[in-house]
Amino acid sequence: MKDLSLEIIEFIKILANSDSTILEKGMNSFIKNKLNLEIATILRDYYYENTLNKPPYWITKFEDAGISEDEGKAAIACARRLGLDIS
Repeated sequence: MKDLSLEIIEFIKILANSDSTILEKGMNSFIKNKLNLEIATILRDYYYENTLNKPPYWITKFEDAGISEDEGKAAIACARRLGLDIS
């Protein structure tokens, strides 16, 4: 599995602490691709771990990176509002 780079941690924290309408206006193609290809996959796996009681790989990675459960949930909600498939 993948590890959380500083770039990914920052993306998740930005999603957790931002208004999706403001983010959507400022997104360029690089950011959209990064969100769709990498961040959405991580957030989806994190969501599944939390809801399906899967072994906590991403939960642990988020905790180690200083991303709280509330920030994780907020990032998922923002990603959904941006149209990412988190399920």
